[in-house]
Amino acid sequence: MKLAAALGIVYVVWGSTYLAIAVADRTLPPMLMLSARFLIAGALLYALAARRGEVAQRPGRRQWGAAAVVGGLLLVVDTGSVAWALQRVSTGFAALLLASVPLFMALIDRALFGIRLPLGAAAGIGTGLLGVAILAHPGGGADAVGVVVLLLAALAWAAGSAYARVAPLPRGPFASAAMQMLCAGVGLAVLGFSRGELGRVHVSAISGASLLALLYLITFGSIVAFTSYGWLLKNAPTPLLSTYAYVNPAVAVFLGWAFAGEHVGGREIAAGLVILASVAMLFVARGPRAEPEPTAESLAPYIRAQEAQAVELRRVPRLAELHRMAA
Repeated sequence: MKLAAALGIVYVVWGSTYLAIAVADRTLPPMLMLSARFLIAGALLYALAARRGEVAQRPGRRQWGAAAVVGGLLLVVDTGSVAWALQRVSTGFAALLLASVPLFMALIDRALFGIRLPLGAAAGIGTGLLGVAILAHPGGGADAVGVVVLLLAALAWAAGSAYARVAPLPRGPFASAAMQMLCAGVGLAVLGFSRGELGRVHVSAISGASLLALLYLITFGSIVAFTSYGWLLKNAPTPLLSTYAYVNPAVAVFLGWAFAGEHVGGREIAAGLVILASVAMLFVARGPRAEPEPTAESLAPYIRAQEAQAVELRRVPRLAELHRMAA
């Protein structure tokens, strides 16, 4: 139940962040907007982690270094690239390209950890990519720079997720997420200042919609969804975790249609059904399997080994006595 709830949060909330980032981008510079998002969310999460006792022992340099690497890949490179690219491409198109994350994750798992995908999981990934292909519009005149930036963002997210599984991060989910956000917030601020975004901030020109979008990104997109994703990284298999990249585009396309006037036709509906089918296939392929109950036959080798060990232990004192008598 906890696994399903965490997946549901990541599915829906992160699918909606594309639209929220696009709205915030209208009157806020992207890097400084994200810096404010992660610094505020990280500070709140760190305070919560301290109250829960997750930082009773202050994190050391090694843990902060790991948080900086993971946060840099997930939040600076990936999320920063998305915020920048959304100034050139639509929210639905960005979500579709980021559905390539599972491919990168599978390749990294295979190359670095030697993990082989079950046939059913591989079929689920292939089906999900088919859904993405149905949604995509070949030859649609997409911005080439935006496409490259988004694909690099997908690679960065996959690499950061893979490293987060083995990184010496704090065990507490709130402390871990908070440290990653704080590191990312600093990195994004440096990036924003270096791009001259501070000169583009005009308080009188900031719209209420952009501020509401930023508030949504801080609370739901960062605090709620990112902590759920951090928990899933430690508790869900990679193929199952990667399904969010298939569901997010469906959510983004729907929200784009409902609130941004994007066209949704038969192609989008068909692709959504295929994507949901891929999620079901991955659930079946990677679902928990009950361990078989022990039987007398399965326990026989263990019992025989224990009996043989007991015989040897009884013989040791007798052998020692015979040795003393012979001496």
